[in-house]
Amino acid sequence: MSFTDKVKNKAEELSGKAKQAVGDATDNPRLQAEGKAQEAAAHAKQAGEHVKDAGHDVRDTFS
Repeated sequence: MSFTDKVKNKAEELSGKAKQAVGDATDNPRLQAEGKAQEAAAHAKQAGEHVKDAGHDVRDTFS
């Protein structure tokens, strides 16, 4: 995973957490749900990047 991708995914995760916190503070269920969804999407992207990195590592080992 490139450094840029890590930063973008972390920023999206933090944005989701912030959105969720604002939703909690204002008792806004829609904002809470959007924040959770955004955070989950960032985690999914990070997991996909980790799988891709692991594939590259395996390929490099056997090359």
